[in-house]
Amino acid sequence: MNEIGLKASNFSIADLGLSNVEMAYWNELPSEMIEECIIRGEGILTDVGALAIDTGEFTGRSPKDKFVVYDDKTKDSVWWGDVNNRFESDKFDLLHNRMLAYLGGKEVWVRDAYACADPTYRINIRVVTEYAWSNLFASNLFLRPTNDEIKNFKHEWTILNAPGFKADPKIDGTRQHNFAIINFTKKIILIGGTGYTGEIKKSIFSVLNYILPHEKKVLSMHCSANIGKNGDTAIFFGLSGTGKTTLSADPNRKLIGDDEHGWSDNGVFNFEGGCYAKCVDLTAEKEPQIFSAIKFGSLLENINFYDGTTTVDYTNIKKTENTRVSYPANFIDNAVTPAIGDVPKNIFFLTCDAYGILPPISKLTNSQAMYHFISGYTAKVAGTEMGITEPTTTFSACFGKAFLPLHPTKYAELLGEKLKKHKVNVWLLNTGWVGGKYGVGSRIKLSYTRALITAALNGDLNDVEFGRTPYFGLHFPKGCPNVPTEILEPMNAWKDKEAFRATAQNLAGQFIKNFSQYASAANEEILSAAPRVEAIA
Repeated sequence: MNEIGLKASNFSIADLGLSNVEMAYWNELPSEMIEECIIRGEGILTDVGALAIDTGEFTGRSPKDKFVVYDDKTKDSVWWGDVNNRFESDKFDLLHNRMLAYLGGKEVWVRDAYACADPTYRINIRVVTEYAWSNLFASNLFLRPTNDEIKNFKHEWTILNAPGFKADPKIDGTRQHNFAIINFTKKIILIGGTGYTGEIKKSIFSVLNYILPHEKKVLSMHCSANIGKNGDTAIFFGLSGTGKTTLSADPNRKLIGDDEHGWSDNGVFNFEGGCYAKCVDLTAEKEPQIFSAIKFGSLLENINFYDGTTTVDYTNIKKTENTRVSYPANFIDNAVTPAIGDVPKNIFFLTCDAYGILPPISKLTNSQAMYHFISGYTAKVAGTEMGITEPTTTFSACFGKAFLPLHPTKYAELLGEKLKKHKVNVWLLNTGWVGGKYGVGSRIKLSYTRALITAALNGDLNDVEFGRTPYFGLHFPKGCPNVPTEILEPMNAWKDKEAFRATAQNLAGQFIKNFSQYASAANEEILSAAPRVEAIA
């Protein structure tokens, strides 16, 4: 066994049960890992210097193959069900040993990193990977200790990542050959059978979604966050397609982070040290910050090139629509270091309402904020059949249901406590349709949405008159600078008022049906914000 590179004093790879690996590369520089990938034929340098690799069979997460070990620590605290699948502790130990045996005789890459920019909540992580490019991803996405910190590094959590190891469900207790398993007691994460790097990132997010709210009373959030020139922090929640990345990337504001944050009594802090951005249809005009961050040191996944070149064709999705790039946060010009901001003054829930029922912007009460936080709503446009196109609803609790070890009401109640304590403005922002649903109305212009956000951030909506919508009871401003007044009130924007009522009742009913799975654990304050479906004149 050989070990090279910068590692903690008095620590060996053998301490992780890997005494028989051929070589352990510790904390290599990005340039060293990139060189290894190219030499081994595992990646190609693009014309801008980024490393492009393929993750193999899996080009996205596999939620049904994500497990949590069921033991004394988790049995009464974890939200068991379709999000958190049970895994027996004895099966975990067996699988762990089989993975260690698989890595015997192989070369491995070891990365010492940490999560949480606020040192009060920092957790140290040791990532052991089968491939150098997986380790490059960990280097890009997690926070990076200094060389002096590495010399005295004591890890708390271990991630063992082996894409080439395929589980046997009959022996190992998995659903199929790929898996991602969290053991909260032993503080070990096993990832095997999949090369998709997002499993590494999201496993730690899931860990923090348990530790911080459950043990520290810190709200963990699937959101982006930025800071204005006056030091005001804003948070943006939103599912895919709602504009979260686009709207939080403001050249006039500093970026705290684009995906995962914590909210403590001291303020907002990024969990990560990098970004993991989607690349489909990427252009310098649409996403200049992401586009310019793709350079030497960044890692592109599952992209395609223009024929005969090493120039990426971002419109080509033959391998997957989920093409991705990871890069350190300092590749973004306006990133904040350290990635910490004050307690937020404004929070935006982004939704692309393809039904055209929700106002372009509405100010939520605390109870509405908790209700809509649990709902995590957006709508997408379904495929066309016989010329008919209908929107379809999507609900994801807390805007990140797949990563919640605790019941959604736990996060919502903690949000409610913080809103009351700090008197934060919460806005529901519809980036979808007005004047009718998809096919009848029109999509809200991006310039109008930006104007609404600017007005909310600048306090321009503080003293305007507000109206109230039927069914959902949302308070909307009757005027906003640089936004047409006629689009601000949804019902008035519809020509066919009966069609509005029918569509609104339908959407309200879908909210109520979705929320029924959480209602038994929700308090009265949250339940009081539910929409009403009875007829309104």
